Amino acid sequence: MQIVNTNQVPREPRVSPLFTSADVTVQVLVPEGGDFSMSVVNFGRNVRNKFHVHESDQVLIVTAGKGIVATEKEQRTVTVGDVIYIPAGEKHWHGATEESTFSHIYVTKAASKTKQLEE
Repeated sequence: MQIVNTNQVPREPRVSPLFTSADVTVQVLVPEGGDFSMSVVNFGRNVRNKFHVHESDQVLIVTAGKGIVATEKEQRTVTVGDVIYIPAGEKHWHGATEESTFSHIYVTKAASKTKQLEE
């Protein structure tokens, strides 16, 4: 068993072409080598990722702030306590609103690849 308190996990900068800004940090919650990949992603105001897909299902659990989760068909505002299920292969993006920072825990299969798509 492993117990992790997210307040004690260091925030590491995450610079990637997937994000619209460098104002993103990640807190890794589970060690590599298991069945799942799980981290907290922290977005600065008005920062999001670009359209992308995952090879496996993804679950997002909103832990702070106010964000937006969007597919090609809809865009929804989400807040603390919301749980979002994104099926494998669904084109989507998520990130902070203009007025708020945004944090979520994400869970995917450990071996799942992410593919950035054209906007």
